[in-house]
Amino acid sequence: MFWFVEILLLKGQSSLKINDITKKNIWEFLMVKFPIFFPLSYIFLLNQYPNYESYIIFITLLILAEPHFGATWPFLLYKKNYAVIKERNFFYIFIPIFICLFSIFLFYYSKTSFYFIFLVANIYHVTKQSVGISKLYIKNVEEKSFQSITIYCFAILFFFIGILRFYGPLQNTTLISIISLSLIIITLIVYVSVYKVNENILILLTGILIFFPMCFVSKPIHGIIMGVTMHYTQYLYLTYKVYKSRRRENEQSLSIKKNYYLIIIVFYGVIMSLLATSGKSLNIENLILIPIIGQFLHFYIDSLLWKFSNEHHRNVTLKFLK
Repeated sequence: MFWFVEILLLKGQSSLKINDITKKNIWEFLMVKFPIFFPLSYIFLLNQYPNYESYIIFITLLILAEPHFGATWPFLLYKKNYAVIKERNFFYIFIPIFICLFSIFLFYYSKTSFYFIFLVANIYHVTKQSVGISKLYIKNVEEKSFQSITIYCFAILFFFIGILRFYGPLQNTTLISIISLSLIIITLIVYVSVYKVNENILILLTGILIFFPMCFVSKPIHGIIMGVTMHYTQYLYLTYKVYKSRRRENEQSLSIKKNYYLIIIVFYGVIMSLLATSGKSLNIENLILIPIIGQFLHFYIDSLLWKFSNEHHRNVTLKFLK
């Protein structure tokens, strides 16, 4: 896969030059547009140190996953959001309370249904962000549409592959991976033939590859975490970018000290990572319900905060992403 991308980039040097990347924010490229380093690091560590699997999962949760969920709260608790939260309290307060209560009920009534709904919500949320990032950076309307449809289609494909692999009859991971890679390569060839080679192809590739690990990993947890590390870095980078821009625009609007963003996500990440992984060792497996409820709230609240058809969120968020 990566040799193919390299050939495409070299072939299209007239439209994508190395200087085009270095002139821009290199961190934005590495953390948002093509953060492939993170899943590659994950799979490398997993293969090199299989006996430390639980530690690799914990460290990933601690450094990326849970802080990314925690970033929702400083992102929401911005002074200019208060009026909207108060005005639309049904959506911002009462529905989250319902989500918490319903999650508790379903967890104890039917864990299978609970985890299935969580999986669907997770994949939808991650895919929605991938599509959103594509729309953020791409100006051509047709190209946006192509990327959106493609990312959704591959997410659905990998969702069913994951279900059939871990809970159904699919066993041949080599064949599944080869077929999936072939579809990805064909898609990239079509994309390049229509829109030429540019940096946008890496945004598309990131959106496609997020759930590709479902084709070959040994356990569902790796299918959810490995590629989604790219989703985590995208969210952390963009929310922090907005936070810094808000602070620069109106320093006086913050009632909490400057670095409250980092304090909240670090504290949240530590607590939730411990709750998510220590349940078995403490014989209190139900502890995992707490971080999962936090994740459900993240899915829902983000659907409000990043809805740029709403003028308020265009003014307090979208303008800082340009």
